[in-house]
Amino acid sequence: MFSGFPAATFDRDLVTRWPWIVAMLGWAVFSLYWDAAGKRTAKTKSAESRWSRWLHVSLANIALILEVAPLRGGRFLPLSSSIMATGAAVEAAGLYLAILARRHLGLYWSGEISIKVDHRLIRTGPYRRLRHPIYIGLLAMFAGTALVTGTWVALVGFAMAVLAYVRKIWLEEKNLRAAFGAEYDAYRRESF
Repeated sequence: MFSGFPAATFDRDLVTRWPWIVAMLGWAVFSLYWDAAGKRTAKTKSAESRWSRWLHVSLANIALILEVAPLRGGRFLPLSSSIMATGAAVEAAGLYLAILARRHLGLYWSGEISIKVDHRLIRTGPYRRLRHPIYIGLLAMFAGTALVTGTWVALVGFAMAVLAYVRKIWLEEKNLRAAFGAEYDAYRRESF
């Protein structure tokens, strides 16, 4: 299954524990749902540059690879079923929040930072209180995966994910303020 990993670096004990398997399934569910849901969106009016989108996707994918790599040694957490189960629960909660928020965005969702034709500001579901619940959910998924894996490499991956999403939030805030002006400023005051 993992024959490409040198035996000295592959952590067979990690990948045989149910929380690691659940964590990998969580990312698979996320990926499949995002791909299917992304096929139905409104027409884009304006969007971030291809380079900006490429940078975000690259950072997030490298972060995930660092987090899920079943490498032996270099642990910041002991290989403990209770810690790993807690991480799997955090990841599952993040997945639930991200999917719930994605459903509330409906046709206005996009993987890239964009404004859709006839775009309106969504303030339902998790958007009532959170301005970026998808990103918060994804960061919870990354945090949970880092707990499941427990390696320093996974912690570096989590830090990279935080950097990627803080950058994306900053860009999206700028974009939404330009598109919605005072309406977005009022929403910012009412939400986190």
